[in-house]
Amino acid sequence: MFDQLTRRAFLGRAARVGMGGAALQALLADESFAATGSLAENNGPGYTPGRIGPTHFPARAKRVIYLCQSGAPSQIDTLDYKPSLEKLNGQELPDSIRSGQRLTGMTSGQKSFPAAKSFVPFQQHGESGQWISDLLPWHGKIADDICIVRSMYTEAINHDPAITFFQTGRQQPGRPSLGAWVSYGLGSESDSLPSFIVLLDKNSDQQAQPLYARLWGSAFLPSNHQGVKLRSTGDPVLYLNDPTGADLADRRKLLDGIAELNQLRFNRVGDKEIATRIAAYEMAFRMQASVPDLTDVSSEPRSTFDLYGDQAKEPGSHAANCLLARRLAERGVRFIQIYHRGWDHHGGLPTRHPKIAQEVDRGSAALVLDLKRRGMLKDTLVIWGGEFGRTVYRQGGNANSYGRDHHPRCFSIWMAGGGIRGGQTYGETDDWCYNIVDRDRHGVHVHDLNATILHLLGMDHRKLSYRFQGLDDRLTGVEEQRVVKEIIA
Repeated sequence: MFDQLTRRAFLGRAARVGMGGAALQALLADESFAATGSLAENNGPGYTPGRIGPTHFPARAKRVIYLCQSGAPSQIDTLDYKPSLEKLNGQELPDSIRSGQRLTGMTSGQKSFPAAKSFVPFQQHGESGQWISDLLPWHGKIADDICIVRSMYTEAINHDPAITFFQTGRQQPGRPSLGAWVSYGLGSESDSLPSFIVLLDKNSDQQAQPLYARLWGSAFLPSNHQGVKLRSTGDPVLYLNDPTGADLADRRKLLDGIAELNQLRFNRVGDKEIATRIAAYEMAFRMQASVPDLTDVSSEPRSTFDLYGDQAKEPGSHAANCLLARRLAERGVRFIQIYHRGWDHHGGLPTRHPKIAQEVDRGSAALVLDLKRRGMLKDTLVIWGGEFGRTVYRQGGNANSYGRDHHPRCFSIWMAGGGIRGGQTYGETDDWCYNIVDRDRHGVHVHDLNATILHLLGMDHRKLSYRFQGLDDRLTGVEEQRVVKEIIA
């Protein structure tokens, strides 16, 4: 059959074969380009499921489980032990400490900024003697496995830009998420599940933060690298069961026919998204067999629920999602993101924080313990933390009932496994828990954290890039960032 081409298609094909090919050869001949080219060049759309891409250097971690505490836990009441606040409690925050730093509109009009110590005590745990709040008693069991970073800081002061910044490296929407970058750079270990999967915890708080699919999107990266959200009610994935009732052989024949048509179109126009579409159809077919087994936890032994608690049998609970994350990790999923969104407490913090902490404490700790006893913690990087911290001063209320406002200047997260040296605390805040001590040396910016995550996965953050609108874009931006080598084992 005569293949009719439009003028646009003809010129596009000629450019790819002619001018494009000549330009590519010139670039490959340039040693400087070869040294800084994208690690992920060969892992674009349509890679075979189960294919693993190259790394810049030996990886310490094979996969990531990110426990995102959206809304921002108070570091003062969870992970940053501040005995100095016992004496400073109720005192006015000095202007010399604030140093004219930005406040949100929710507290900028306050006439008084009285400091509030932690409303719960801290205890030392493990051989390392890590100080952890009584809000997180199960975390005491993993004190020797986690590294608490107390010197995190960010640039955003409101939730949406802050969580967007953490997840994509930019405060403005429209950039690929961390999970999408990891999928793009390393490919997939699984041939029957997506490389990036997202789980949302059920919400119980009255002021839960909204979450948008762009937080796990791929933006300008090929769309097969975006996160796939598993639902906690009904089928985990829509249309998991074929509504037509067709048997497996008929579905296979139909997909093969669709793939042939898409391949013909791809050969004509060369649109990489067509290759992505072919891979998506194939992955959907394989997920119809793999997902039901994945989400059926009835085969788990009693010891699993002794660890996670019976709440792990409740779909959508944090414990259930942590158990599901372990099962996803076992099956080769590269990046697993769990969102809990109930930490934004501008009022009633002493009564609301304990409830949310109880929801996430056991499941988060059980995940680390479970991975450890299965020998998986050594190559699974687990991250726990929010998008910024909370203020030391009270927002409204009184000494018994108050809130804490947003605070980007210093906050705490923890990391475990995947090459992290556990049983240590990195960084320090001042007596008021308002600024980082020696931020130039020990401060950990959001870009520094992401650079460190990529490093543990075997990727140089300066080389993982994608050409977009004429620029080689990357997760960590164009500024010079550092890998926090002090926390690496």
